[in-house]
Amino acid sequence: MTDHPLETWHRLVRAHDPSGLNALLAEDAVFHSPVVHAPQRGRKLTAGYLSAAFHVFFNPTFRYVREIVGGSDAMLEFETEIDGVLVNGVDLIKWNDAGQIVEFKVLIRPLKAINLIHQRMAAMLQSSQ
Repeated sequence: MTDHPLETWHRLVRAHDPSGLNALLAEDAVFHSPVVHAPQRGRKLTAGYLSAAFHVFFNPTFRYVREIVGGSDAMLEFETEIDGVLVNGVDLIKWNDAGQIVEFKVLIRPLKAINLIHQRMAAMLQSSQ
């Protein structure tokens, strides 16, 4: 039996290892960034944004503080500290019947955190090109 998509996601996060993203993401996955206007469509773009997020968000202070899980989607609230700024956010994750993520949306607060994440993600994405 295949792991539940959230179990796989949590395992990748704990290991700080984005290498399993391609298997976890559906070919037509869509990523909604808190700092990019248009949705990023397709496995490759979604994996690229999530891989960059692994480097920006996942430090020793990162933790999920609440989860609300439904049959095919979930809300995971997180907190992390980056450069002395407390980042509070929500990952909204939706998966298909095959257990692959089809939509990943990130919401962040406060404004100071959004600006910091925007700078960090832009730098990370530019360096990966």
